[in-house]
Amino acid sequence: MRSAIVFLAVYLLIPAIESHSESFRAEVQGNIEISQNRTTETAVSISIDGSVLINIDADVRFIRGVELEITAPQSWLSYRGALVMMMFNSLNLKSAEGITDFEGKRIAFEPLPSRLRIIYQIPIRAQHNLRTTTSVTVPTGVITPDTFPILFRLIPIEKGFPAAFELLKFNVTARPIISNEGAVKLIPRFPPQLRNKPFTVLIDDNVISNISEEILLREGEHHLVIRSDDYRNESRRFLVERARVIDLIIDLQDPTPIIIFEGPQNSIVYLNNVLIQDIRAPVMIEPGNHEVKFMVGDYTIIRPLNIQRGKTYRVALEVGLTVHEDE
Repeated sequence: MRSAIVFLAVYLLIPAIESHSESFRAEVQGNIEISQNRTTETAVSISIDGSVLINIDADVRFIRGVELEITAPQSWLSYRGALVMMMFNSLNLKSAEGITDFEGKRIAFEPLPSRLRIIYQIPIRAQHNLRTTTSVTVPTGVITPDTFPILFRLIPIEKGFPAAFELLKFNVTARPIISNEGAVKLIPRFPPQLRNKPFTVLIDDNVISNISEEILLREGEHHLVIRSDDYRNESRRFLVERARVIDLIIDLQDPTPIIIFEGPQNSIVYLNNVLIQDIRAPVMIEPGNHEVKFMVGDYTIIRPLNIQRGKTYRVALEVGLTVHEDE
């Protein structure tokens, strides 16, 4: 009980977060590198008055925070209030081993909870949605990636503890907190005769101002729309996977209308009184009013067509067979 009372006095005298740099000496007992692509976790065992350096990869687009998990030995429960946790960033070096002199900014200072599993979640961007709960502590403020590495340190609040306390070991594991986002990279492909004409891309009804940049989107289904006066309009859906970048190919098409004819093998087709030599080949045509004539043997059918820009028409002659049974 004495240790807890002494700690409370110290805790109230020292602010939780310092805005200025301070110099200190710490024993670094390991380094942990965090990456959104790393599938294996690294744990470092630290002792009383020990510390670990945690660095982060340059590519953090899918990372919203860093989770530190401290696993304590069973005997830690007998020393409630005996340790404080401190974290520093904006350090003067990126990695170290052994006893090292540091200069950095204190970003967290609090009593180490009397639990066997302790979790801190450190936000690295403004829109992180991380919250302190009964089992998770989120330090105040955002620790931006450019201020990494951070130093996690355990310090006893007083001397005179038994030798068993000095031998305690804590395992520290650091992992990225991946956001529920992915990214798409738009890759437009132009028809040879219509290159680099303007077009507008909308994703989920939002105009994409710069299609050359990767677009962050929540995982799940999304809706893509292409609008243009020079290409065919397009509408389709696509899926975004968490922490993955997909290439979304946009095949921009000539807006000239197309007619596709379908009919029996011996069909003869005229378009505006001009014989279609190969009815299996799509026919490009100008918008407006046109006339199509299908001939199969002695059977002839004529239909007017109102052709609009940017559309494809399928003109099919269907021959049906009806059977009636008389009573």
